[in-house]
Amino acid sequence: QVQLVESGGRLVQTGGSLRLSCAASGLTLSSYAMAWFRQAPGKEREFVAAVSWSGCTTYYAGSVKGRFTVSRDNAKNTVFLQMNSLNPEDTANYYCAADSSPSTWSDRWYDKNIYDNWGQGTQVTVSS
Repeated sequence: QVQLVESGGRLVQTGGSLRLSCAASGLTLSSYAMAWFRQAPGKEREFVAAVSWSGCTTYYAGSVKGRFTVSRDNAKNTVFLQMNSLNPEDTANYYCAADSSPSTWSDRWYDKNIYDNWGQGTQVTVSS
C-alpha cells in the first residue's frame, strides 16, 4: 500500500522558517509527480507547490512563490517543502500528494482532484 507521511510541522513565529518532509513508502517515488496542498479550518484544500518526476519542473501558488521551495530526493523517497518568511496566512494543515498520471499533470498540477495518494497532514501554525 502506498503511504505518505508528512512531518516537520510546528508552531513558528512570523518570519520564521520550517522544512516539511514527506516520506513515501509502497511506491517508487520517481514514478510520481508530487505536490503540497494546505487546508485551514473551514476552508478548501488549496494548492501550494508541485514538482515533476525528476524534480526539474516546479510550480508554486502565487501566495508562496519566492518564499517556499519544493524539492525531492527520489533515492530517499522523500519530498521536501522549505518554507521561509512565514506569516499567519500560512497557518494550515499541510498535505503531500502523489500523482502517477503524466497525461494530466502537466496541465492540472494545481488540481487536488488529479492526485492519487495523500498523506495525513502536518500542522503548521504561524503566530502573529
